Amino acid sequence: MITQTQKDTAQAIVNIFETNSVLGDYGMVTLLSGDSGHLTFGRSQTTLGSGNLFRLIRDYGNKPDARFRDRLNPYLHRLELRDFSLDYDRYFHNILRTTADDPVMRKTQDEFFDSVYWKSAERNAQNAGIHSALGVAVVYDSIVHGSWQYIRSQTNEKNGTLASIGERNWITAYVNNRRNWLAGHSNRILRNTVYRMDAFQRLIALGQWNLELPLVVRGQEISTATLSASPKGCFDGPEPGSRTLRVQTPILKGIDVRLLQLALSHNGIDVIADGVFGNASLRAVNSYLSQNGSAVSDNVDAKVVLQIIGLL
Repeated sequence: MITQTQKDTAQAIVNIFETNSVLGDYGMVTLLSGDSGHLTFGRSQTTLGSGNLFRLIRDYGNKPDARFRDRLNPYLHRLELRDFSLDYDRYFHNILRTTADDPVMRKTQDEFFDSVYWKSAERNAQNAGIHSALGVAVVYDSIVHGSWQYIRSQTNEKNGTLASIGERNWITAYVNNRRNWLAGHSNRILRNTVYRMDAFQRLIALGQWNLELPLVVRGQEISTATLSASPKGCFDGPEPGSRTLRVQTPILKGIDVRLLQLALSHNGIDVIADGVFGNASLRAVNSYLSQNGSAVSDNVDAKVVLQIIGLL
């Protein structure tokens, strides 16, 4: 129905809504009070409550070269049961964050979200007679965010069918109706997402029915450059043991930092595995060293990194 670039742009718009990143944040872990989905994870924020988080992690674990399969497999049964105590399992959250560094997980997420959300959006758009790139993006957003069928029916009853008023008028009415529905929703979380419709209203006002690049959505540039960039918060090196870690400018980032943080988390140290070595990470290392009778330092040499991770 639309070109690959238009598809990438539509997905980028929703990625910005979900994770404030053009390519999505493959390691993003979110827990919002009152969210029926409970724990959410990944590029398009799949949820524990829907069962999609289980399906995503299962699909990843079925890949023979999945780097973090063995760490995640013990959680599969709890994910399948939708065990909401996982909302508060910080070590599990850190494993999820760490998988963003594995290209296999990123590919798994892309395939999963295409299968679960994008293909459904294409099918629903085609059935509704929607052909514009912006129209398909609106449908895709509603498939990811929820309530496509409800607002579609409401728009047909209130404003007329797409066949009777034309695609552009219908999409405009749909976006307005969805905004009103979100703004008046009893759930505060949904009320706070009216920005999604505000962004679409702006694109409609600009006449961006073909989603021609470049675009700016919620302050984020969508262009050929940003669509081909490296994903946010994903590291391809350096491996543990290749350098000393310290707090410095520019701040040290990488897989070695992330795996160190993950090991600390596994040992009960309160730290977020974001792959960034700041003061919080240094305190976490020194807390671990103190608990184990070792001298603390402002420099974490490669040997200590390997020892904590368990590679030495």
